[in-house]
Amino acid sequence: MSAKRTATKKKVLIVDDHPIMRQGLAQLINHEPDLVVCAEAENAGQALEAADQSHPDLAIIDISLTGRNGLELIKDLRVRHPSLRMLVMSMHDESLYAERALRAGARGYIMKQAGGRMLMEAIRRILAGQIYVSDKMSARIVESFAGQRSTAARQGVEGLTDREFEVFQLIGQGRGTRQIAEQLNLSVKTVEVHRLHIKEKLQIADAPSLVRFAVRWVESQQAG
Repeated sequence: MSAKRTATKKKVLIVDDHPIMRQGLAQLINHEPDLVVCAEAENAGQALEAADQSHPDLAIIDISLTGRNGLELIKDLRVRHPSLRMLVMSMHDESLYAERALRAGARGYIMKQAGGRMLMEAIRRILAGQIYVSDKMSARIVESFAGQRSTAARQGVEGLTDREFEVFQLIGQGRGTRQIAEQLNLSVKTVEVHRLHIKEKLQIADAPSLVRFAVRWVESQQAG
């Protein structure tokens, strides 16, 4: 293949902590005549370094990364590479993360089970300057931005910041404060502050009640 043809391809950075997932995505993307995978990364640190070195046009980012999560990475990349377009590809239901991802700076959200055809549609739509989410999620976001959703709808779990939401989910998965601190590379004191804010926002009186509520919430999301 000539250097000229390679130069016309849009470069894609893949960020996912599962090697098999990265390999599958790379094979799928590299088969496209107008796309090429320029770099892969398994965590936020590698992704930032890869973006600095390879200057991709698009980054496909998983939410669940070891250490710094995908939302935090998106915010960092947005600051360091303002022209980089980002697509979140995650196993998490879009109702949990799509709006948060767009607010962080991503241009689209797609679930991992969506399939190759939908992924290519998402990639090309974002490279064309558009936003990609499902029709259902698009209607919800338009309604939200139009101010039709009440303040009450913004309360509860949806009103948590991205970091508080992450801590809340880990509480619901049975993690203790020290475990959460280690997983998120935060101090124990910082996690305790997040827990306090979560209790205040959810109007929960004490730590045991917070744990029970978080566990039930996580179980309900998994069941749904």
